[in-house]
Amino acid sequence: MSNVPFIEFPKIPRLKRDIVITEKIDGTNAQIVVPEDDGPLLVGSRNRWITPESDNYGFARWVKENEETLRMGLGPGQHFGEWWGSGIQRRYGLTEKRFSLFNSGRWSNETPALCHVVPVLYAGPWAQDAIDATLEKLRGEGSVAAPGFMQPEGVVVFHAASRQLFKVLLENDHLPKAKASAA
Repeated sequence: MSNVPFIEFPKIPRLKRDIVITEKIDGTNAQIVVPEDDGPLLVGSRNRWITPESDNYGFARWVKENEETLRMGLGPGQHFGEWWGSGIQRRYGLTEKRFSLFNSGRWSNETPALCHVVPVLYAGPWAQDAIDATLEKLRGEGSVAAPGFMQPEGVVVFHAASRQLFKVLLENDHLPKAKASAA
């Protein structure tokens, strides 16, 4: 036998399976971890833990100020979302900041207090036409998350079979990240 470890080739999911399209909100990625015990909530950005003293647009401070309400509403687990609105990225014409949860399947029937959920724009079989039509509707009618805001960022497509997320931007989607952000 060889000293080379065997690596199994992963199963390939089928492309033409269900997708869920949500609005991509232009803010800053955020997360709240509610522990099983009564320990303090953990708060994070996309790539680090944050505190009110080392914050990300005031998210850690907001979580600390609303800790008990968030603990009760979210329940134990790791909750990812977007912190957006006043003073963050596109601002969306808002005078306040909002936390919108990404897991639209979990929160489809009930939204926890103080939280929002990213709007579901389409759920059904994979179809490029569905993605294109959703983008055109956003382009023509504006944001669903912030009605009246006419410059939404794009969509996130969740592919159920692969359990992967893909984003499609309304502007500069074809450009590499470095060039898109400079444009």
